[in-house]
Amino acid sequence: MQKPNHILIIRLSAMGDVAMTVPVIRALVDQYPDCKITVLSKPFLKPLFDEISNVSFYAADVKGKHKGAAGLYKLFKELQKLDITHVADFHNVLRSKIVRFFFSRTQVPIAIIDKGRAEKRALTRETNKIFKQLKTSHQRYADVLKGLGFNVDISIPKPIAKPELSEKITNLTGNKKDSWIGIAPFAAFDGKMYPLHLMKEVIANLSEQYQVFLFGGGKKEIALLNEIETSNNNVLNIAGKLSFQEELALITHLDLMISMDSGNAHLAAMQQVKTITVWGVTHPYAGFTPYNQPFDHCLLPDLEKYPKIPCSVYGNKVFEGYESVMETISPQSIVKKAITVLTT
Repeated sequence: MQKPNHILIIRLSAMGDVAMTVPVIRALVDQYPDCKITVLSKPFLKPLFDEISNVSFYAADVKGKHKGAAGLYKLFKELQKLDITHVADFHNVLRSKIVRFFFSRTQVPIAIIDKGRAEKRALTRETNKIFKQLKTSHQRYADVLKGLGFNVDISIPKPIAKPELSEKITNLTGNKKDSWIGIAPFAAFDGKMYPLHLMKEVIANLSEQYQVFLFGGGKKEIALLNEIETSNNNVLNIAGKLSFQEELALITHLDLMISMDSGNAHLAAMQQVKTITVWGVTHPYAGFTPYNQPFDHCLLPDLEKYPKIPCSVYGNKVFEGYESVMETISPQSIVKKAITVLTT
């Protein structure tokens, strides 16, 4: 008797990258309901997959028992007991290469993501730039599954149910009366973070009409968000007050998320929340736009003034003279776009 299909999906990286797998895995489950999926990722990301049927989560403890080649072999032996029939490497880094090498010795079919590194270099180089839309990360993930024989259509997302908010959350937020807007003003690199003094203007304006929730993390960010909260009515800092799972539940009930090119944008989009992204030295053409969001939900700097954008894929490289590109995006334009998206 043939084993039921059981796909191991490997994506060990940052929250936003893992969040982008969620719509693809939902489509896989919907279109191949007899297929079992195990997601291998960092332990704290487990809540991303809790509500998806037929999906199990396996935590990679890469700083503990799964550290190094010996630890990864131990991880492979643990995974082998799950009767994996296919391996989908959504990451293609050293750790995932080692794990899939062990699986290759067992004749399990393996497919690997094509990250499009050469075309991304062409898009982000300072001279002779090839400025064109590249394949999205979501489609790159779907292509891996296609390589294993699972042709997944991610073009039309199936509506998902909103989880009920717990008493802990509602005690914090109160009952919903007006539209709820989430704002995530931080990013991993300064090159893709909207200047905070301008973001404060956005928050002040929107909080006159709507309830605004602030998202972030880390002591420094929480202190800044607390300051913004105390300076405005209808503004609540969520950072540090809820678990990751509870934050995800709250995000699902937002009417709009405003975020940088960062993880919170992908958390909102994967929960089918309207999402506006504010871009700096990165650009949507690199393929990291939030899932199923219109291109005009991406607010960009003045590309005539700064024609070398994007400087990099992740925002970690900034060309000389491009440090202030986001100042060409006015607070008023963000507020106007937010109101338009909310009311249409």
